[in-house]
Amino acid sequence: MPEIETLPDWLEKEPIGAIEKIELLTVRLPFVAPFGTSVAVWNCKEALLVRMEDHGLTAWGECVADPDPFYASETTSTARHMLKDFLLPELKPGLTLAALLRRFDRVRGHQMAKAALENALLDLLAKRRGLPLHTLLGFQPRRVMSGISIGIQETIAKLLEKVEEATASGYHRVKMKIQHGQDVEWVEAVRKRFPDLPLMADANGDYSLADTAHLARLDDFALTMIEQPLSYHDIYQHSLLQAQLKTPLCLDESIHDLGDAEAAIALKSCRVINIKQGRVGGVLAAAKMARLCASNGIPAWSGGMDETGIGRALNIQLQAAPGFILPGDTSETSRYFHEDIVEPGVFLAGDGFIEIPPGPGSGVEVVPERLERYLLHREQVG
Repeated sequence: MPEIETLPDWLEKEPIGAIEKIELLTVRLPFVAPFGTSVAVWNCKEALLVRMEDHGLTAWGECVADPDPFYASETTSTARHMLKDFLLPELKPGLTLAALLRRFDRVRGHQMAKAALENALLDLLAKRRGLPLHTLLGFQPRRVMSGISIGIQETIAKLLEKVEEATASGYHRVKMKIQHGQDVEWVEAVRKRFPDLPLMADANGDYSLADTAHLARLDDFALTMIEQPLSYHDIYQHSLLQAQLKTPLCLDESIHDLGDAEAAIALKSCRVINIKQGRVGGVLAAAKMARLCASNGIPAWSGGMDETGIGRALNIQLQAAPGFILPGDTSETSRYFHEDIVEPGVFLAGDGFIEIPPGPGSGVEVVPERLERYLLHREQVG
């Protein structure tokens, strides 16, 4: 896969052009069940959406930030501010997408806000050409492996029930959240019941180097990886921990851009990287990071942020890019929402794979009456 600067040619050559209308909307969708991690428990998905209208076409982007700063420093409120006051003002009719993204470099951080705008523009550009997003970007279509993330449960029995449901549904791997007091015994129980299950544990930064000996006990359970055991902003200490563990470490929250991934690989801080396109600045940056991982022999996978169907569809389109070789956090819509705001939803085939939506852009369409049902705020900004 070529570098982002030449992937593909139209990024540098084709102006975005004038866009007739841009809106920022906030929706709140209740979860089927609360989703708990070591940092917080969420009962709903509150999402900031970017909506564009142009010559009869409607395009969408989704910001993966939460309304609170518990997973990341960005929130839906800070992203709205950045989009309105700094990013959208850079969107000039004569600019190409590549030139616009270079202008975004002046804004330090705020990758989630940048990703939301970039994704809406990619959706629009693909729809202008009548192409699926993965085709527009030159990625070969393929079926996407499914993965499920199971939040902190009240009891081991409840956790085993959730894992049983996941295996019966055909998911290719299971991720279970862990935290102090709910780790070794809980992982052991799952492994004993499901000895051949591709299983990983996600700590969301709940541990420190003082827990090295304790975390080393997880080496007994043939985990595919332990995700983000140490601080959300650390890379160096993970290198010290990885040297003490047989189980591969996977970095998630620590990786915000390509430089972070390069540092983690150079320091041997991890053997796997979770690439969340909304966390690293968008689909284009994520594709470039996947290429970096592949060239260094680091398996990568596409992480999720409990997105609505808008963000989930973009993640599925992205996974056609070279370098995404492990099952990601891509699961069925019904696991999260009784009703999503888009059609079609995400469903597993009998063998656990997910089909990339074949329609133009992201491949999904927002259902207006559902959008209105869950809408909290709407404003026109362009």
